[in-house]
Amino acid sequence: MLLKSLFPSILAAASFVSSVAAEDLPAIEIVGNKFFYSNNGSQFFIKGIAYQQNNLDSNDSFVDPLANPEHCKRDIPYLEAVDTNVIRVYALDTSQDHTECMQMLQDAGIYVIADLSQPDESINRNDPSWDLDLFERYTSVVDLFHNYTNILGFFAGNEVTNKKSNTDASAFVKAAIRDTKAYIKSKGYRKIPVGYSANDDSAIRVSLAEYFACGDDDKAADFFGMNMYEWCGDSSYKASGYESATTDYKNLGIPIFFSEYGCNEVRPRKFTEVGTIFGDQMTPVWSGGIVYMYFEEENKYGLVSVKDNSVSTLQDYANYKSEIKSISPSSAKASAESASSISRTSCPTNTNNWEASTDLPPTPDKDVCECMSASLKCVVDDKVDSDDYADLFDYICAKIDCSGINANATKGNYGAYSPCHSKDKLSFVMNLYYEENKESKSACDFGGSASLQSAKTAGSCSAYLSSAGSSGLGTVSGTVRTDTSQSTSGSGSGSGSGSGSGSGSGSGSSSSSSSSSSSSGSSGKKSAASIVSVNLLTKIATIGISIVVGFGLITM
Repeated sequence: MLLKSLFPSILAAASFVSSVAAEDLPAIEIVGNKFFYSNNGSQFFIKGIAYQQNNLDSNDSFVDPLANPEHCKRDIPYLEAVDTNVIRVYALDTSQDHTECMQMLQDAGIYVIADLSQPDESINRNDPSWDLDLFERYTSVVDLFHNYTNILGFFAGNEVTNKKSNTDASAFVKAAIRDTKAYIKSKGYRKIPVGYSANDDSAIRVSLAEYFACGDDDKAADFFGMNMYEWCGDSSYKASGYESATTDYKNLGIPIFFSEYGCNEVRPRKFTEVGTIFGDQMTPVWSGGIVYMYFEEENKYGLVSVKDNSVSTLQDYANYKSEIKSISPSSAKASAESASSISRTSCPTNTNNWEASTDLPPTPDKDVCECMSASLKCVVDDKVDSDDYADLFDYICAKIDCSGINANATKGNYGAYSPCHSKDKLSFVMNLYYEENKESKSACDFGGSASLQSAKTAGSCSAYLSSAGSSGLGTVSGTVRTDTSQSTSGSGSGSGSGSGSGSGSGSGSSSSSSSSSSSSGSSGKKSAASIVSVNLLTKIATIGISIVVGFGLITM
């Protein structure tokens, strides 16, 4: 009888919870060079704050800012009080549940722009690559967050190219943008924008923006962020360089905004630039900006101080609040913008300051790499630690041509197997060495680091191997795979992409972003989307039952 009386209440509670969860923020869409609300076509300006705490008290490489509901509950009121509608997060742990924080942000009207990388898995400007390890990292973040309509977009890189000597690294980031966009499309997810965050280096900044904005839509960045720290104290539109930057980017063709701003050479920061950023001189080109940053740390860029889980606002917070509360930007409508849409900019020509090819690295395709790995006779032994790979690569590649696994983004030349896991690439060059030495048993030893296996070539692999050629110098058109689970053919941990891009800003007033700010997340590749879905359903069911039991007890 009790169950019978409770059943209608269960249904009512479930309906109530479902209706609450369904009240999502409208997605933000792009038309021309501006952001718009998808539900009414009104323009969206970013009034953002960078939100990620350093990890000085943790053994982890970063602290996921959206995995602790208590912290989100603590901080969101302070974000709301300064009209925040966007937070930027630099590193996310894909093994964690972010449901509660994302819902709290949703309820507060706050969107998220998330970096896809993390400190241990990012495109390293000094040794850039776009490989399976990074592809799996990036897509795991997409899988985890695509369902939230308050995900405004993703950054595929942060200050990877930061001076003229490493412009080639941008080709790898643009390849990451291409493949992330293709993955989103192939999975049937909503069209979530993918962009890039740059520093403000005067020698390369225009070419850098043009490079990411140019070309076909499937390869180009959807938006461009600039980490800008030129307005210090009581500066001006002209003296700060804002005027020249606005002129430089007026024909970029995609939304541009300050992905970090807030010079602290004069403290406390006055934030007198806010009125200009959201004023009539800049809003035709710029879409707002993200203040660096929420938490006060050693770099002295915080708006608030957090100690023993207690928040104290700083003078910077009060000054910013006064300025951001005073803005009233002139807004465009999506319909009008569409009618006068700005065309995309042209790609930059190669100069002494810009050397990134518009021919991009190939798409990482685990099927191609698995076929290659299975076809080899001499492979790296499983007991070899990935930390020892570099010495083995150096030894082998000093004796044979390793172009089949290498990438040259200045010339636009990429080995067919350059996107594969490091273990597979090492096995490939070991096998080349073995073959060049007439398959002598001693040629597949390398001090006990290699072993022989029975080579296998499945019928489906023939086309890949033929296109790549025996030395890997051919061209294989990789396919974006929606099954991004780790391959079982021996990819190992690999050496990944290196140290990450670093964050902060370009000029002398660099933000020196915290260690978590460089790029992002953990290598945990569990089906995070499934974890969140299950957790969410469990939470909803639990809430519903709790509510019902309460109702039932009252009615009894």
